This record gives sequence, C-alpha cells and structure tokens, in this order.
Amino acid sequence: MSSKAGGAKASKKQEGIKVVAENRRARYDFELIQFFEAAIELVGSEVKSLRVGHINLGEAYAAMKGTEIFLINSNIPEYREANRFNHEQKRPRKLLLNRKEIDRLAVGIQREGLTIVPLKMFFNARGRVKVDIALARGKKNVDKRETIKVRDWNREKSRVLRDRG
Repeated sequence: MSSKAGGAKASKKQEGIKVVAENRRARYDFELIQFFEAAIELVGSEVKSLRVGHINLGEAYAAMKGTEIFLINSNIPEYREANRFNHEQKRPRKLLLNRKEIDRLAVGIQREGLTIVPLKMFFNARGRVKVDIALARGKKNVDKRETIKVRDWNREKSRVLRDRG
C-alpha cells in the first residue's frame, strides 16, 4: 500500500471527528508504545459539558480495577443547566474496550510496568464520545532533552529549506 493511499484514508477518517480535549503534554512526558481507541461510560450532564468543550485531561490516567479499566482524575466540570442532576467532577469513568485489548493493557501494566495515558477525547462521526489511550513508558530528563533537540533541529531544517527553495 502506498503512502498516498494511507494518507487519503487517514484524512477520510478524520472528517466527522470533533476533538474536545487533547493531552499534548503526554507525548513529551511519555514514550508512547501502543495505541487504543476506547468508548467511555458517561452520564448525560457529562456529555453536555463535553459538547460545550469543558474537560481537563492534564492529570488524567487510566488504571485497572479488577478486570475493567477506568479513567481516573479526568476533570469534567459540572454542567450549569443540569441543576440537581449534575455529576461528580472527578469521578472514575469506565472505559469500554474489547477483552483482547483489556488483556493487552493488563500485560503491559503488570509485567512491563507501563502506564495507560489518555491522549485525546473526541466525538466520532456518530456522535459517540471516544478516548484515545496509549500504553506508555515514562521518559527520563535525558530523553526529554533529546526530544527537544530533535524538534528544534527539524524546525531549523524546515526553515532553511523554505528560505532556499
């Protein structure tokens, strides 16, 4: 399969997606190993708050409780118009995955000492809330400096090419 066909497929996939929140810090702090897309179990006021764009994934992580995976410490502020039917802001929210995916995540956590990091939360084309998560290994300061060095070099390289061409 050529890279052109893959690019067209990726852009087609992105058409109906509305990104609500993105955890850009995760790519800096963690080495991302394996990616998953999970649905999330929410109550009505949480969905309405997400549609307005209120969420914070900065301190969030996922953890196993028994045989299920929960998103912990994600902050979805209360929806003002929900009155007494509002939700808790930082409650654990269940992630919905296939059994094989849960088993892969469990192996990564228990044997390899990895962590599960949420990367972004979005509404898919059907209007369902989804979360992109990844198995990740924490970076040390040396690795972070190397990431900065590579990013700066690529930026400088593109600047030079743009000026010459």
